[in-house]
Amino acid sequence: MADKAKASTYEERLTAPAGWWAVTAMAGIMGGLVFLRVNPAAALVAAIVTAALCGALVVAYGRVGVRVHDGFLEAGPARLPLTALGAATALDAEAARRLRTTEADARAFMLLRGYVSTAVKVDVTDPEDPTPYLYLSTRRPDKLVKVLSAR
Repeated sequence: MADKAKASTYEERLTAPAGWWAVTAMAGIMGGLVFLRVNPAAALVAAIVTAALCGALVVAYGRVGVRVHDGFLEAGPARLPLTALGAATALDAEAARRLRTTEADARAFMLLRGYVSTAVKVDVTDPEDPTPYLYLSTRRPDKLVKVLSAR
């Protein structure tokens, strides 16, 4: 029974890539350099504050996730019952790029992270919901599709 429950759940955090932390460090250094002419103490404070603020932004942006549990799909701020969802399709990098650009529907819900190249398209079958589909950035599209299809 526990194996079935585990097989029907999915959780992924769309954390920011390591390169963003390098940019955060560089922003801190630049913030310090701006105040270096004032005095070294001001430069140190500015570097720390700038790096901390940039770090908080990186953490906040990467905190979003995709989760399937207890009969619901949670993707960022969206929470839908699995009964309101139709077919799920794994998208490779090229198909994901097309669906978020030239083939996009403005009514679709998009949990989009530019640093994640693959995604899943999930059709919304609820007649009360005007959203035609969900576009979900994910690093493991095949696993998410498998969990959504297992319901």
